Amino acid sequence: MGDTLEFSDIYQEVKGSWNDGRLRFGRQSVVYKSSKTGKVDSIPAAELSQAQWRRVCLGQGIKLTTSTGHIYKYDGFRDTDFEKISEYFKAHYKVELSEKELCVKGWNWGTTKFSGPLLSFEVSDSPAFEIPLASVSQCATGKNEVTLEFHQNDEAEVSLMEVRFYVPPGDTVFRDRVLSKADVIQATGDAVCIFKELQCLTPRGRYDIRIYPSFLHLHGKTFDYKIPYTTVLRLFLLPHKDQRQMFFMISLDPPIKQGQTRYHFLILLFSKEEDLSLSLNMTEEEVERRYGGKLSKNMSGSLYEMVGRVMKALVNKKITVPGNFLGHSGTQCITCSYKASSGLLYPLERGFVYIHKPPVHLRFEEVSCVNFARGTTTTRSFDFEIETKQGTQFTFSSIEREEYGKLFDFVTAKKLSIKNRGFKEGIKGKDDMLEDSDEDQHDAYLERMKEEGKIREEANDSDDSDGESGEYDSKASASDSSAEGGDSDREKKKRPAKKAKVVKERKPRKKKPKDSGAPKRPMSAYFLWLNASRESIKAEHPGISITEISKRAGEMWRELGKEQKVEWDGKAEEAKKDYEVAMREYRESGGGSSAPSKNPKFTYTLAKCI
Repeated sequence: MGDTLEFSDIYQEVKGSWNDGRLRFGRQSVVYKSSKTGKVDSIPAAELSQAQWRRVCLGQGIKLTTSTGHIYKYDGFRDTDFEKISEYFKAHYKVELSEKELCVKGWNWGTTKFSGPLLSFEVSDSPAFEIPLASVSQCATGKNEVTLEFHQNDEAEVSLMEVRFYVPPGDTVFRDRVLSKADVIQATGDAVCIFKELQCLTPRGRYDIRIYPSFLHLHGKTFDYKIPYTTVLRLFLLPHKDQRQMFFMISLDPPIKQGQTRYHFLILLFSKEEDLSLSLNMTEEEVERRYGGKLSKNMSGSLYEMVGRVMKALVNKKITVPGNFLGHSGTQCITCSYKASSGLLYPLERGFVYIHKPPVHLRFEEVSCVNFARGTTTTRSFDFEIETKQGTQFTFSSIEREEYGKLFDFVTAKKLSIKNRGFKEGIKGKDDMLEDSDEDQHDAYLERMKEEGKIREEANDSDDSDGESGEYDSKASASDSSAEGGDSDREKKKRPAKKAKVVKERKPRKKKPKDSGAPKRPMSAYFLWLNASRESIKAEHPGISITEISKRAGEMWRELGKEQKVEWDGKAEEAKKDYEVAMREYRESGGGSSAPSKNPKFTYTLAKCI
């Protein structure tokens, strides 16, 4: 048996929604990493006290209990995983993996048991359902019932709002035990410190931030927010491009809410020149006992440094700062636009952060590939596209062309997949960068217009000639009549001269009829592929129009890999060689040597106009 056991696609229930991730059993700890948020839960092996194997909605699940009272539940195992997990637990954790059956009778009368942060409702000694008390937002009592209200998760399709329990009148033991473990924020006692009138970008406004031991309280003129430290994922301290201001960003999960608006990030803006002397509302002994030297009772320095230092100590998380990236202007960020709003993109050591509207944080591990695209409005800028493994695309536009080299080198150093690697050489080789940035990119609309133009030219040569002769006849007669009925001799002289000039300018536009006996020009690789794929596109999209077929075909052609295009490039090359041979033989046999005869009617019309 190996030192570790790893399982992918293991799910953890978070307030009604299932988040997938990877679970690893190691000798020293059990580690679970969420694919969605990147959050890592680590359980020391020495703290494991109990393990249960249960049949749940997503197959088989494991419930782990620690000696500190914490409970962790993971679902998504297969029936065949029981034996190897059980043997591993006995060998390395000295814990027996016991099987536990859940009650499915549907009874609503039973007993409640409190096990650490978990409330279990049991029927005949078998658990019917369990409630994590950390999900309880409010506990209200009535005459003979207790109502538990829950924190809501916006990503869950169905959310449980409340559960009511019957209790004997006057019994407060049940309520008190729920409140002792519930996540009910009550601003009791004095705050550790208060920061006055801080400028907040999201949510917008100026807020007083009161720092409590377990949460922070944002107090504004209109709204108040209470943020538990357990909801803080990451802390960022990022310099503004002007080098005079600093951003302090707090990543939250779940987000804070205001009506239908959700704020996943709290962003504060500070001036580097603003200083603060801070005194904590605690004794020196208490500060030393709680924070172990991370804080002191009296501190002074820049305002952003004080806020960062306090938040780092209370949240117990590291602060992420920019790494080694330097843009063309010498700063650690890039000016760009996202969703029509201008902001700053920070390439960090483990991801990208965009500030500020809306804020975006993308970790490298959730990035599928990046793409450098030509600017939509000018060749002086380009777009940077990031596609995640979930299929979501983020486009950061209007980036100055001078930033391209730095950004490309950064992405290459981080070993991120780049869609169009030829784009860099196109920029460095030509002044008018972004003009031919992607050799594989195909403009289906332009090719279709060219093809339709060729068809019209072949079909309407004679009709075009007739239209021109009629136009010149009408104009000539109009000029004659105006000359006869005019009042001055100058008008009579000028108008015929003007018509003659127009005729001379129109002469070069006369098209020669094509040689119908000459071999047809060969098709390009794209059109060969399109002819072979047109019927399959129609079958996949019944009733699709010709325009939509061309549009869809262009998208499919761009998505083809180089290996798939080699076949059609080879066919196009063979067709080109066959055309050259046929054309050589046609010319040697005398084809195309004689000039085509002119249209007599068109010759007569020109003579009349002159």
